[in-house]
Amino acid sequence: MSKHYFKHVPDIRYKNPLTSSPNNDNYVTIKNLFLRAKLRNDVFSAVTFLRSYTIKEGMRPDNVAEEIYGNSQLDWIILVTANIINVREEWPMSSNVLYQYCEDKYGLAINDTRHHETEEVRNAEGKLIIPAGQIVDADYTIPNPLVFNTTINPVVPISNFLAETRVNEQKRSIKAVSYTHLRAHETRGNLVCRLLL
Repeated sequence: MSKHYFKHVPDIRYKNPLTSSPNNDNYVTIKNLFLRAKLRNDVFSAVTFLRSYTIKEGMRPDNVAEEIYGNSQLDWIILVTANIINVREEWPMSSNVLYQYCEDKYGLAINDTRHHETEEVRNAEGKLIIPAGQIVDADYTIPNPLVFNTTINPVVPISNFLAETRVNEQKRSIKAVSYTHLRAHETRGNLVCRLLL
């Protein structure tokens, strides 16, 4: 993450655990990492401040900042705006990393069924009877809306790998502060974004 972000994080005095003397000389000055910036709540309702962005395959926060703002050191703004605290857990993995992650997590069970979901079912008039994506048991059945006095099993298995892929793909959609708004609050010495608390 950019050194520019940490420049604005306040310092605190912390007792040095490597010494036993209680005097002030045994305190060290460190950054207060328990504080973090966040967007003001009213910003999310102001559509002009934010733009939707889809993270492309293999892109890191600094790549996204370079693409949107022309400056990779503004990666911290991407993370703050997307409300990402743990990049390792909350940023989308590349396809190769995702597959390796699933192999490590599931081993030979990578393609085993995690759960079952419904397929979309409509009647003869096109009216929705069952939406797709509802988690159900494998033996779930409903009356067939097209053939009287019969049942159907509108269920598909979802593998561990497919479930993890879906979770990863959801992470690709983020909101980013618009380039125009960001530049409107930039000074010669510092980037001051009034959207932050």
